Amino acid sequence: MRSGFIGIIGRPNVGKSTLLNAILGEKIAITSSKPQTTLNRITGIYTDLEADNGEGLQMVFLDTPGIHKPHNKLGSAINETAINTFKGVDVILLLIDGTKEFGVGDEKLLEMLKEESTPKILAINKMDLMGPEEYLALYNKYEAMGLFDDIYGVSALNGDNVQMLIDCLSGYMQDGPMYYPEDMATEHPVRFIVSEIIREKLLDYLNDEVPHGVAVEIESFEEGDKVTEIGAVIYCERKSHKAIIIGKGGSKLKGIGKAARMDIEDLLGTKVFLSLWVKVKENWRDNERTIRSWGYKDE
Repeated sequence: MRSGFIGIIGRPNVGKSTLLNAILGEKIAITSSKPQTTLNRITGIYTDLEADNGEGLQMVFLDTPGIHKPHNKLGSAINETAINTFKGVDVILLLIDGTKEFGVGDEKLLEMLKEESTPKILAINKMDLMGPEEYLALYNKYEAMGLFDDIYGVSALNGDNVQMLIDCLSGYMQDGPMYYPEDMATEHPVRFIVSEIIREKLLDYLNDEVPHGVAVEIESFEEGDKVTEIGAVIYCERKSHKAIIIGKGGSKLKGIGKAARMDIEDLLGTKVFLSLWVKVKENWRDNERTIRSWGYKDE
């Protein structure tokens, strides 16, 4: 078998989680139009036992938080998580949003990559929203840097050229072990995925009313044959944010709960009874102990 590890990196909100889901053919990472949706490093496992005339292929993808200018300790911690992913992988996959202007953050990220000897692949996302000349100019700009071993244009949302990118990445895998079972798409426990689903719905429902100072902790998880009972706490940083999350007469929290419950039922294949509570934990994003205990900082 050939196998290896691929680190997906990039600036915030360029579509890294959407691309990972497209590669795997199922949703294991939450997505949102808002930046900094991914706060943890998400592991996605692509296995094809029919590849290489039946010898098999396994690629382990590490989807990282967007690298950005941090404004609190949480931002610094998730930046550290993303940058640490450069180390120890077999391939670095940089994803950029081809429709966005090149900025200072992009320049700094490229400077970091110049220091790495690991093979680097560039994927230009949202090529479906670009004209041919616009895409070609961007392609030529990055090719002239001499930094990337391969460059591909993709649409993570539509799946355009995703298989071509998979085929390219597979060429960098070496003879190695099968790290995970064939039917395993992620190493994260179900409780983690459930908490991420709830957080995704919070981002969807809250629009820009509440910043990314929300976290979800699963307090209880009782799985039965027909019904799974889940209790979760939503933490926010201010009392005013708590009121917004709950909504008038609890309407917003009910909507969040209903949307999350439907996705969780699809995930678990059972009926779900979901209880949500909202608590205030002031300035938790600047609390080192909280950031570490909630798994947002590498040990």
